[in-house]
Amino acid sequence: MEIFKLVFSPIEVNTYILADQSGDCAIIDCGCYNTNESEELAGLIKKNSLKPVLLLNTHCHLDHIFGNKFILDRYNLKTLSSEYDEMNRKNSVQHAMFFGLNMDDPPEPAGFITDNQIITFGTTELVALLVPGHTAGSLAFYSENNGCVFTGDALFAGSIGRTDLPGGDHDTLIKSIRNKLFILPPSTVVYPGHGNETTIEREMKSNPYFA
Repeated sequence: MEIFKLVFSPIEVNTYILADQSGDCAIIDCGCYNTNESEELAGLIKKNSLKPVLLLNTHCHLDHIFGNKFILDRYNLKTLSSEYDEMNRKNSVQHAMFFGLNMDDPPEPAGFITDNQIITFGTTELVALLVPGHTAGSLAFYSENNGCVFTGDALFAGSIGRTDLPGGDHDTLIKSIRNKLFILPPSTVVYPGHGNETTIEREMKSNPYFA
């Protein structure tokens, strides 16, 4: 599996494009905020002759769903997310205004993902892991064959997601990371929703929230 990362919006969210030899690709957290960013994503997809077949959201905070309408308009794809994060999706336009930003009403999801659900595209298999705490419906997507996990805003390099927004809970997030992410192989590469990559081993040993 090949992994492309683009950083979008004033909030600098990581958008990941996962592709395999089939030519199919999955997009995780499309954060395109404006036309230039949308065309940058479309250009990468075209340049690599990819076919988007999945749009996945780790959670539905505004910065992670800015581009959902673009993906629907351009590729006729609706997102898959957790039902527990519908409150954030429905309130995202108001949240954007609070931050001095604008966004279209995000499309309704194509369906909801549950804990441990297997998601496939091309020849690639991802396991959805429910990791609440940053939001009630936060998800991570784990690829055992490729030794990586996409954690959204649950776990960062040297940090964890904030828990002071609606649906957030610090103790729940710590428990989620310990019980769902830290049980993965230590060499697993962590691709977070913001910032640089890390590994499960590095975070277990040096993340200050678990010292």
